[in-house]
Amino acid sequence: MNNFNWDTGFSVDFDLQTGLSGQAVTTKRRLSQMVDTFYDSEAARKMVEEQGDPLVYEFHELGCPERAGDLAFGTTVLYPGKVGNEFFCTKGHFHTVLETAEVYYTLSGKGVMVMENPEGHTVEIPMSKGGAVYVPRRYAHRTVNTGDQPLIFFYTFAADAGHDYGTIETRGYHHLITDDGKGGWKTEDNPHWRDA
Repeated sequence: MNNFNWDTGFSVDFDLQTGLSGQAVTTKRRLSQMVDTFYDSEAARKMVEEQGDPLVYEFHELGCPERAGDLAFGTTVLYPGKVGNEFFCTKGHFHTVLETAEVYYTLSGKGVMVMENPEGHTVEIPMSKGGAVYVPRRYAHRTVNTGDQPLIFFYTFAADAGHDYGTIETRGYHHLITDDGKGGWKTEDNPHWRDA
């Protein structure tokens, strides 16, 4: 899949302008794949029909082996936009190995990291250029672009952590991040949130 030597080390150019060395695996998430991520799923479906299925985000990674001791890492580009009053966001996930932390470093743009643990404790942390966010163990996490430019960030986590998207798809998050009408953002309770 790639020629990176995960046992002896390597250097890689993660300059987004040059295609991340031309060897990164890129995954794209379009709105049609995420309509139920947003509170107003009917508005999302209408946007897909009327706007040609906008690209919400893409992430670039190097195919790290899923083994203990290695670090997976990559870069995500989350585009600006809204479904109704709710800002574009990533799908969000728990790690399959729940006791896994993750670090995000913002390269450009602005947004919010939304976190929630299985017991329902929630945290929202602003993201801006040059800032790092530490996502603790046991927290689901999602990024939200609250600006008018792409939110671009680097991430890293234990390579054997896995991803549990299903829990969030079923339950949602307690809070939505919406436009406050004054050029900023606010949190709102998610009427679709379901307890475990």
